[in-house]
Amino acid sequence: MTKVLIVLTNTTRYQGTTDPTGLWLGEAAEFVDEMQKANIDVDYVSPKGGFVPLDPRGMKYVDESIMDVYESADFQDRALMKSLEPKQINPKDYSAIYYTGGHGVMWDFPNSKELQTITNQIYDQGGYVSSVCHGIAGLLNVKNKDGQYLIAGKNITGFTTSEEVLAGKKKVVPFLNEEVGKEHGANFMTKRAYKSFAVEDGQLITGQNPFSTRAVAEKLITKIR
Repeated sequence: MTKVLIVLTNTTRYQGTTDPTGLWLGEAAEFVDEMQKANIDVDYVSPKGGFVPLDPRGMKYVDESIMDVYESADFQDRALMKSLEPKQINPKDYSAIYYTGGHGVMWDFPNSKELQTITNQIYDQGGYVSSVCHGIAGLLNVKNKDGQYLIAGKNITGFTTSEEVLAGKKKVVPFLNEEVGKEHGANFMTKRAYKSFAVEDGQLITGQNPFSTRAVAEKLITKIR
């Protein structure tokens, strides 16, 4: 059975501040919308399981398709209230894993050993590893069985340093995705800020910013359907 595992954040605030953050709703909802159109099932996981907060800034960028997913009982229950814990996941059940964004992921995605193990197992069984925007943070530190970074030598993209500056968060985030991606051997590709851009390189499919979600989903669907 074709199924995709969607990774969400549990982080409620920018660390060191009182400002709220969390999942950027559209980066989950638009992806889910595309999967539903393609009749592909999804599950939801987060580093801790359970409650997933929403980044209030992301709520300014919703449309009817996003709201339709957001208002569905299934999304509210399985994604926002009862996301699975990594220990509940059997990687063999999935054709792909997809890391969503929102600034919150910068704190709980990069060093989750459990999520890294799941990612490696899906990749090793021929599955696809994908992300959008800040979600690339979940891939930056993944190492394969040979101790090499999964992204080394690969073309990838994610939320850029220039976009972080425009978002006013360059000094708040714990690291910059573009810098770390390059440090870990990836060819970090960028296009114009806040324009749709997705990169496919083998089993990796990554999107630059929130407006790249559907492009990532479309590329993934052609591979797994």
